[in-house]
Amino acid sequence: MGSEMCIRDRDKVVDLFLNDATTRQKWENLLESLGLNDFSEREVNVIDHTIGLEDEEGNLVGTGSVAGNVLKYIGVKNDADTQGARFNKVVTALTQYLTNDGIFHSFVFTKAKYATSFEHLHFNLLAKTDQAAFLENGTPDVKEFVAEVPEIADQEHKKVAAIVMNANPFTLGHQHLIKMASEENDLVYVFVVANDVSLFSFDERFKLVQEGTKEFSNVKVISGGDYMVSPATFPAYFLKSPDDLIAVQTVIDAAVFKNQIAPGLNITRRYIGKEPISRTTHFYNVSLAHELGPEIEVIVIDRLEKDGQIVTATKVRQLIKDGNLKEINKFVPETTYEFIKQNMQKLQSKIEKGMNINGN
Repeated sequence: MGSEMCIRDRDKVVDLFLNDATTRQKWENLLESLGLNDFSEREVNVIDHTIGLEDEEGNLVGTGSVAGNVLKYIGVKNDADTQGARFNKVVTALTQYLTNDGIFHSFVFTKAKYATSFEHLHFNLLAKTDQAAFLENGTPDVKEFVAEVPEIADQEHKKVAAIVMNANPFTLGHQHLIKMASEENDLVYVFVVANDVSLFSFDERFKLVQEGTKEFSNVKVISGGDYMVSPATFPAYFLKSPDDLIAVQTVIDAAVFKNQIAPGLNITRRYIGKEPISRTTHFYNVSLAHELGPEIEVIVIDRLEKDGQIVTATKVRQLIKDGNLKEINKFVPETTYEFIKQNMQKLQSKIEKGMNINGN
């Protein structure tokens, strides 16, 4: 114990500025020596702050970063000799940084083997696969998230379904999916993915879903909060290959939904649209059904077609880029159409500045 305390005290926490080429190289070298070597823009550009741990010779022996309220790129050298002291010091420093920034709730996606180390530091395990673990720390936590979701009388004896959507933007296809679920259940929760990485902001998407579902009295539109994660923000830097991302994310997504969200709300069904175009989404759907069953039944609804074309949000975004309002009108409810018409310039400007309109 004496030597552990000694090493912990000798190591110094410093801020690392990754836009400095020398610092960036040292940082990458350390992480590569620890088996982390994905430094793609997708992973690094979202980092808000990075710290380092230097020993008394000035060598970089540990590091960690935060992106929003997510901890990532945590790695320390020779931690077995220090009984986890360096790891603890890095995680504690990052949590303190977030607290100073007014953020009291944080997450980490990490290699499965590190889950226990985080649990020792009061992180709660939300989901785990062979490769990855998803944990949270602080408040409001998942139990509080579920407790805030509005319920109906006698809900434990009702047929309750859920749909998770990005709705970027809300189309007649989304509306059709919700209508089907609404007709077959007593209550339908529509969880809107909250990450702001889409052409339409979360607030805009949420409002358009609310407006487009007003006619369904048994539908409640809810923010997915931190628990319905967009693939765009799911860290993949610790996985062996990008191909693992969709598989791991699906399992984590499904496990959080099945074990943390659904039981408290008596959700026994999840509705998804059939995927005839995107291989990735089709794989996600098949995998989701496998992971959620048998407790949660996955119901696949055929996609809506207009003029022989499948209605997709991707198509609508392409039409926005092309400025084709007449065609857009075929694929979206009146409320979405009016919003696009009024904001066409702003949306096109976002696309021109490089906003990705492919994917979801």
